[in-house]
Amino acid sequence: MRDLLHPPRRPGGIVLITGILVGLIGLALAVLGGWLLYLGGTPYYLVTGLLLVLSGTVMSSGHPAGVWVYVAVLIGTIAWAIYEAGLDGWALLPRLVAPLVLGIWILSPWVAGRLLKAPGHGQIAGHSQVRAVSWGGMLACMVLIGLVFAAGYRITDMRYARTDDTSGWTVGAQAPADRFIARADWRSYGGTHANDRFSALDQITPDNVARLEKVWSFSTGDMPKPGEKKRGREFSFEATPIKVDDSLYLCTPHRDVIALDATTGERLWRFQPGGDMSHNIYQACRGVSYFEAPEGTPCRQHIVSTASDLPRLFALDATTGKPCETFGDEGMVDLRQNMGPVPPGFHFITSPPMVMNGKIVLSGWVYDNQTVGEPSGVIRAFDAVDGHLAWSWDLGRNPPTDPLGPDEVYTRGTPNGWGVYSADPQLNLIYIPLGNATPDYYGGGRRPFDEAYSGALVALDATTGRERWHFQTVHHGLWDFDLPIGPSLVDLPDGDGDGDGDGGTIPALVQTTKQGEIFVIDRRSGEPIAPAEERPVPQGDIPGERYSPTQPFSVDMPSLRAPKLQATDMWGATPIDQLLCRITFHHMRDDGLFTPPGLTPTIGWPAFDGTSDWYGPTIDPARKLMYINTTFMPFKLKMLPYEKGFAKDLYQPWSGWGEPYPQPPFSNNPQHGTPFAIKVDPWLNVLGVPCARPPWGQMQAIDLVSREIVWKRPFGTTRDMGPFGLRMPVGLPTGVFSMGGSAATASGLIFIAATTDQYMRALDARTGRTLWQVHLPAGGNATPLTYIGADGRQYVVIAAGGHGGIRSRNGDEVIAFALPQRDAQD
Repeated sequence: MRDLLHPPRRPGGIVLITGILVGLIGLALAVLGGWLLYLGGTPYYLVTGLLLVLSGTVMSSGHPAGVWVYVAVLIGTIAWAIYEAGLDGWALLPRLVAPLVLGIWILSPWVAGRLLKAPGHGQIAGHSQVRAVSWGGMLACMVLIGLVFAAGYRITDMRYARTDDTSGWTVGAQAPADRFIARADWRSYGGTHANDRFSALDQITPDNVARLEKVWSFSTGDMPKPGEKKRGREFSFEATPIKVDDSLYLCTPHRDVIALDATTGERLWRFQPGGDMSHNIYQACRGVSYFEAPEGTPCRQHIVSTASDLPRLFALDATTGKPCETFGDEGMVDLRQNMGPVPPGFHFITSPPMVMNGKIVLSGWVYDNQTVGEPSGVIRAFDAVDGHLAWSWDLGRNPPTDPLGPDEVYTRGTPNGWGVYSADPQLNLIYIPLGNATPDYYGGGRRPFDEAYSGALVALDATTGRERWHFQTVHHGLWDFDLPIGPSLVDLPDGDGDGDGDGGTIPALVQTTKQGEIFVIDRRSGEPIAPAEERPVPQGDIPGERYSPTQPFSVDMPSLRAPKLQATDMWGATPIDQLLCRITFHHMRDDGLFTPPGLTPTIGWPAFDGTSDWYGPTIDPARKLMYINTTFMPFKLKMLPYEKGFAKDLYQPWSGWGEPYPQPPFSNNPQHGTPFAIKVDPWLNVLGVPCARPPWGQMQAIDLVSREIVWKRPFGTTRDMGPFGLRMPVGLPTGVFSMGGSAATASGLIFIAATTDQYMRALDARTGRTLWQVHLPAGGNATPLTYIGADGRQYVVIAAGGHGGIRSRNGDEVIAFALPQRDAQD
């Protein structure tokens, strides 16, 4: 003991500084680890912290025992990490890499080498033995770091379920050439009204896709204006162009409509609706729509879109880009009619209107969670030729299609349909995904019709607006689990074999949800094909609130969400920030899916962005396979009494609809008119990294007949991400956040960008493996399309302009890829 406390000489400066650093790290771990242990967590951090304090203290005194204590800590840490995380490399990374990197330094000649070769106290005297220990220890640490990353890459490349079973897979298989399959064109947002994002084209195949090259790009010039990138606002280029004949038509975030030559990318015309959009917290437009009027109609080919300064619907001549003068008032329809007060920024349309059987059908987005009595979510249909109101579907009226009187307004605050709609022209049905009655997180004042239709899919007759059926996916929603996109339509085999469908098939639809449930429904009747059942869910304790005792679950379909979070799932770049996440985890309530928000912070897993959002799935109608990219991002939700929000300066008072609205930061939701406000923040650690371990994103394929996962893989890398908002030039294949959809082809390819790493990829639809990728100049956070150009080549086009929500790089390009001309002719 005397030798330990009284070494023969003082250590060098490097050793002393190292010992102090190790001791400080240990002190931090010990203090925080003791707190975690008090909260019921693992004792590992407290024990390790105390041992590091000992190691650093002894090392600072110049005694080699400090090195051996650290080696013992490393051995114990490796055993503990494998016990907690198994051989998942990404889960091991925060537990092992930083300690091993520090171990390399401590075992180096500059620290251990100096301590071990000093005379006395049991040190190793021989220089060869010192070098062997030093370099051998460093090499062992480096090998272990390599094994951690190798294990991460192994997880990335792991295949699940039936990936090796490709029986029945026929390259080039196509569904019947019916109304849902367009070959050369892409005439609506989802390819066709079926919203399946599938193309029967097969010129680009798994064998030649690696030869794809960029053939043209077009810059829209539409970039964020001053103030549009600050916190609480989102500028996103989410557009999927449509392709009709030889032209592409698209919209920009500021609502300009542009026509391009589909083969060369040359601009044909541009229309700018103008207006002041400075009050909009979102600048986004997902697409435009196309309508072909009867012969002899002026302005026969329409491009239909909306303006967002004030909600307006307009129709343009597809050839010239000029407003169709016979549509509405010189091409424009004011959507504020009978809507009551609509302050700037409170109501606009982000998705393309549905145009089918002579009707333009739309609702709109409202500024969620700001107040009660927001603008109505009424669904309206306008005549596609002249723009007059054909019908309206207003939940507050009985029946909902009852026309308004001259001075009446549509019922305020009703559930709205802001996502892209789907339609079956043969059934004459339009399928509308509904959100919640505002606000989302407090439902004490909701009306009976709000309760019946919030979070529901509704089938309306396109001619009359009358409801045919509805199916509710969330009861009394308190999580912003609105339906973000309409269903994808597909004909499935009649499982009973009695042929009550069309030729042994059932006309079905597949509805994805933010909460990760997949509902498969008969699109004629609204009856589930895959069984759905009510299951008990957690209850809350907010005064004045009520809670649904059960929620619907699709019991036979795979769930898209990640498993319930555990303390061992907490993540970080180092043990310290991972430890801080663990402490926070123990302070929050998490009873799994449908844990209601409360005064105690709760975990949103998923939250308002869901496991998937406005882009939806892609369906191969021939092989009956569904492809979808999913995101796993944890959020913190905390309700607080309304008046307390003022005291904390989270938002400003507002005296009503006649006054300008004081927009709060995005995460602060005042819910004016209710007793409670709510804060909703992404759950990130001190380095700005999610507290939940990877994968943060996946791509998967699901067989809609067997209802099994065919394959799933982590999707995307950490390139263009990093701590404190840095954009790293390289990345790890952990799977990352994505915003944007995919498109599939008959040849067995899936094209998708969407991820924060800004890659456009072509995946093998059989296995999910990446066959081709290219780094885009900005985030490709849109859904691609594919079509045949005038030169006979198959083109794949993506809007690369970034997304404000996931902080991908902004841009303004539309980029087209195709095979070299010689390859396309083979």
